Amino acid sequence: MTARAEQRVRHRRRATTRRAVIAGTAAFGLTGAAIVTTTMLSSAGAASSWPTPKGSQAVSSTIKVSGTYDGKLKKFHGAGELGGSGQDEGQDPVFELADGAVLKNVVIGSPAADGVHCKGSCTLQNVWWLDVGEDAATFKGTSPSAVYTVYGGGAKNASDKVLQFNGAGKLVVTKFQVENSGKLVRSCGNCSKQYQRTVVVNDVDVTAPMNTVVGVNANYGDTASLRKVRIHGDTKKKIKTCVRFTGNNTGAEPKALTPPGPDGKTCRFTASDVTYD
Repeated sequence: MTARAEQRVRHRRRATTRRAVIAGTAAFGLTGAAIVTTTMLSSAGAASSWPTPKGSQAVSSTIKVSGTYDGKLKKFHGAGELGGSGQDEGQDPVFELADGAVLKNVVIGSPAADGVHCKGSCTLQNVWWLDVGEDAATFKGTSPSAVYTVYGGGAKNASDKVLQFNGAGKLVVTKFQVENSGKLVRSCGNCSKQYQRTVVVNDVDVTAPMNTVVGVNANYGDTASLRKVRIHGDTKKKIKTCVRFTGNNTGAEPKALTPPGPDGKTCRFTASDVTYD
């Protein structure tokens, strides 16, 4: 059975496996209210349909979230000072999440400014980026115990990074889909303050063209674990699964270490954890 066929079977069984899904999300730090949604999450996959937004809202100043914000699949897009969609550093986000906040059922359209900023631990559930601006989401918590959870949703058309990991702690990406982008996850390679970072990518679909699934800094003790990563449209396997960098805190361009791929220390996975079609 092909990966896509298996995906369709899982989709049909989804209604009868809700308990298993909840148990699985709990293992990645998603419990309680964080997994309750007014919209059924789509299974990740190249064949999955993207949501149809239910209305649209222009955002001229950052929406600050503490607690839970349910966008009910409305499309939010930047306007005024948030009307940019380029790669300039330092742009303000459409949403800024306080420590512990949950953002769910949101579609971010274009212009997307700098997407979502998490100031500490956060959950992004069923959040979709139609056309990534600078970055889709940036994680900025400074505590080594911070956990950033991205569950469901997807992003496309990011010229560089989708999920930018600037802070400390652990980033878990589950049931996400990404296409036509640069890197799915990147630890900051040259931030003035550097941290040890942990990245877990599980049950994710990547559709070419893409450059890299994960990039992490080996010299700061980063680790990246990949499980059930399905890469579509890349039969020649040009997309790099995991790239190790020598990061710095001087602002210089970080250097990539070769070869990319699993090394048993920084990039923790095996060839069987990544499939191609």
